[in-house]
Amino acid sequence: MQSFDFPGWKLFAGPLVAFLICYFMTPPVKRFAENVGAIDVPKDDRRIHDHPIPRMGGLAIFVGFVLSVLIFVNMSMQVMGLLLGAVIIAVMGALDDILCLNPWIKLGGQFLAALVAIRCGIVFDAISNPGFFPAEATIQLGWLSIPFTIFWIIACTNAVNLIDGLDGLAVGISAISSISMMIVSMILPAGIGSIPLLLACLAGACFGFMPYNLNPAQIFMGDVGSQFLGYVLSCVSIMGLFKFHAIITFLIPLLSLAVPLGDTIFAFFRRIIHGQSPFHADRGHIHHKLLAMGMSQKQAVAVLYAVSAVLGLIAVLVAGPGTGIRIVCIVIAFAISLTVWLFVFKNMQIHPEHREGPSPASEIASFKAAASDSSAESEDKG
Repeated sequence: MQSFDFPGWKLFAGPLVAFLICYFMTPPVKRFAENVGAIDVPKDDRRIHDHPIPRMGGLAIFVGFVLSVLIFVNMSMQVMGLLLGAVIIAVMGALDDILCLNPWIKLGGQFLAALVAIRCGIVFDAISNPGFFPAEATIQLGWLSIPFTIFWIIACTNAVNLIDGLDGLAVGISAISSISMMIVSMILPAGIGSIPLLLACLAGACFGFMPYNLNPAQIFMGDVGSQFLGYVLSCVSIMGLFKFHAIITFLIPLLSLAVPLGDTIFAFFRRIIHGQSPFHADRGHIHHKLLAMGMSQKQAVAVLYAVSAVLGLIAVLVAGPGTGIRIVCIVIAFAISLTVWLFVFKNMQIHPEHREGPSPASEIASFKAAASDSSAESEDKG
């Protein structure tokens, strides 16, 4: 275990403060979302919930994380860049939750946030060796470092956004990813600064939101939450894990974020093959497939939590000493990922009858009928 550039007590105080802020901020954020009309109405078969639920709960996660970082983390250029980019992502996400922005506008906001991070030094310029090659076998990216960094940040930002389809799924997987990368950063040699503390604060904020977001959800995190979590995880992974060239660091963030990244890759190619836009929403995500197997929301979320936790544990083992254990972990991680994706995507079909509760169409019809009855009753009274 290495020594850090912050007192050990902050590793407990930081996430605790983030948890408390997020937990107590969520109810007022919920009321704010209702007042501004940030409501997720189940208007199509893609949505799993059967009644309108406020979104924009990610504002509480954002506030909890940012305040805890400002209180406990030493300000460096990279940390300032992370926070500035996070503000851009949060503002764009909040506007999208209220106004439903065009996907290209959201992509532009993500691109701008990535440039801010790069300008403040959050960029990786080499891909590390896998640990069983000579130490000098690093791939220097040169001029490709900036495009690669932009691609990584945008990919992770959208990956967490796309996996946010079941109650508690995205926030739980983000918490698991934060914890696994935090442990990895704590067993690396010195030189990763405040990375463990940043990840601990992020995990604390996630746990503060989970009581309101687990099934049955009282509030959704919305784009402001899912994009924020993906952005922070991507930037911190560059700051702390990609930067260390002497170990197999390239696989560690990939393993920690394997569930959302894998789902995003499959979604992208699936839509392209079907002649659709990559931004086209559908019911082909892994959580939809698990529901099609007959699982409940809680069961599907538990399965994906377990897969994410196993891959996160493997990422921790990969970061440990010994070439042999690294090779074994890589093989196990590949086998687990391949088995899950092939089983779920190749053998399962989406069936509307597997949806939980009444369909969105019937729910909306009942809303309209209730509104019509109310209007007729008012006219009779008049």
